[in-house]
Amino acid sequence: MYGSVSEKPEKPAPARGGGQHILVVDDETRIAELLATTLELAGYRVGTAATGGEALDRVGRERPDLVILDVMLPDMDGFTVCRRLVAADEDHPPVLFLTARDSLDSLVTGLGIGGNDYVTKPFRIAEVLARVQAQLRTRSRRREEPSPRYADLVLDDTTRQARRGQRTLALTPGEFRLLRYLLVNAGQVLSKEQIGEHLWLAEHRRYGDNAIEKLVSRLRHKVDGAGPALIHTRRGFGYWLGRLAQI
Repeated sequence: MYGSVSEKPEKPAPARGGGQHILVVDDETRIAELLATTLELAGYRVGTAATGGEALDRVGRERPDLVILDVMLPDMDGFTVCRRLVAADEDHPPVLFLTARDSLDSLVTGLGIGGNDYVTKPFRIAEVLARVQAQLRTRSRRREEPSPRYADLVLDDTTRQARRGQRTLALTPGEFRLLRYLLVNAGQVLSKEQIGEHLWLAEHRRYGDNAIEKLVSRLRHKVDGAGPALIHTRRGFGYWLGRLAQI
């Protein structure tokens, strides 16, 4: 009697990284070292931080491709760190939260302010690697999309530069984020409330309408200073970018 030996199919090998830079933020040394070692073996470059303040500093200096962020940190919670990352840079790295199972309800807040995904503690290394790979793929696809543009106004999300015709515009980070918001919503009137929420999230009321008016004024001077106006005011409603014939 002939037969074949039944063998369990081999599990596919986990996808390996291509040298992308990941920042692990966790004040528990054992967890931080476990993640750092595992990710390095999987082909990533890894840095670690034990506090929210250190994480914000390292993201600003090193611009990692992804942040693995514990919700509970000694100086500030992970949601505050995430909120500040989003407010500081439109092209902020994706955030993968680490959280205890009994804190899942709070993840609604974290994902709503700019977090991308989460893993619960205790976690399985395979799950962490899979979620890291998924977030990096999404980020890579987004960066391959054409840069936003309107008429002779072009923004380069990779270099964080803007150009109007042959002129390079010297924009601050806040001006760049505002211009990008107006550009991707070209032809649509955006209220001060909408602009404030986009720029500063839940803290926008602390800045007030005056801060938005000054920011728009500075941006308009740089964008429209030597060409047909593209940034306009719709009194009582807000601001919009486009040609006057549109509205």
